[in-house]
Amino acid sequence: MSTFSLFSQPANIEPTTPSNLSADTSDLVSHSPILSLFELNNMVRDTLECSMPDSYWVQAEISEAREVRGHCYMELIEKDEGSATPIARASAKCWSSKWQRIKAAFIKATGEMPHPGMKVLLSVSANFHEAYGFSWIVDDIDPSYTLGDMARKRLAIINELKAQGVFDMQRQLSLPMFAMRIAVISSANAAGYGDFCNQLADNEYGFKFRTQLFPAIMQGEQVEASVIEALNKINDEADSFDVVVIIRGGGATADLSGFDTLRLAENVANFPLPIITGIGHERDESVLDLVAHHNVKTPTAAAAFLIDHLALVANYLDQASQRISNIITYRLQTERMRTQRLAERIPLLFSTVKVNREAYIATLYSRLENSLRNYFTNQAHKLDMLEQRTKPLDPMLMLQRGYTITTHNGHIIRDIKDIEPGDEIVTTTVSGSIKSTVKE
Repeated sequence: MSTFSLFSQPANIEPTTPSNLSADTSDLVSHSPILSLFELNNMVRDTLECSMPDSYWVQAEISEAREVRGHCYMELIEKDEGSATPIARASAKCWSSKWQRIKAAFIKATGEMPHPGMKVLLSVSANFHEAYGFSWIVDDIDPSYTLGDMARKRLAIINELKAQGVFDMQRQLSLPMFAMRIAVISSANAAGYGDFCNQLADNEYGFKFRTQLFPAIMQGEQVEASVIEALNKINDEADSFDVVVIIRGGGATADLSGFDTLRLAENVANFPLPIITGIGHERDESVLDLVAHHNVKTPTAAAAFLIDHLALVANYLDQASQRISNIITYRLQTERMRTQRLAERIPLLFSTVKVNREAYIATLYSRLENSLRNYFTNQAHKLDMLEQRTKPLDPMLMLQRGYTITTHNGHIIRDIKDIEPGDEIVTTTVSGSIKSTVKE
């Protein structure tokens, strides 16, 4: 089996051009056989069967893919590497008898259904039907080629995230100790979402989690836009949540490419809350899993992770509480023993203090008594001295010697100018007082 471009022209078919036609149409009619369209198409079919009897391995990108009554109908394209502009197109079909086997093997190997945008390596054979025209019949699809292309795309996304410095940003976030307010991104009717909620509600520890669903499409081409929209809504009320969980239930694992996109990975990597993924597949981790804070395989595993985390916190708090209780008990015992020892020493200390205090008070009393005695003695001596000094100044002694004292309004008259005619003055002698009126 050879490999060639899916869009090559068979070598043995010479195209009809205007140069091959006679200028005289009537001559052509009279000398050439007239064919019906069926006969002409039948000739094309015979020519293709003769000139291209083999199958060919062809590289192409799927632009459309749909299943109808068990058959698969695909539109294939080849793009220019520089501009990504399609340079060739073709239709391909895979009949149900082969498609069911090919599909099962492809999904088992890649974890995805063949979908638009996916590059594939197909084994095809040429087919021309008189009524339906030309198409390529798919005999097989090699999943290893697609896996390689998927791996190259994933690696390119990872390298871009690392170049931006955001690849490890989620893992730098700390999962809150009490991660109990959970924003869930999932399909509303998915069994996995129900399993997740039931697992949280029925946990053996009796923890009470609060969940809020942000519905999103979790399969197909709309995964990226839908999940990003849900993240934006959560971000608008980020203070209401501790953690975000992105889950996708079990069942068919086809078409998970939506979780391997640069735009979605950037949104998750830059999100301010820790994100846990439980995409529900057993193949290699998606890019979304790689950039998330933590990833598990299934929704129930995501619930178990949150329960176990809270159980570890509860256990830590129990141990801390026990340590605090032990420390308090030890301190109480220590203080009780210390108080007991002090109580035993108090009578002796009190007796010693009492004796010392009494001696100290007696000493102070003796000192105070001596100080007061000396003070009063000194003051009495000073009074005696003052008395001796003031005796010669006694006015009575002056009066006894014949002197008098004249006053006006109680004031001693020292100068004649201090009185005027008509003023009443008092002259005091040793034997009495004399009142007089001043005349001119």
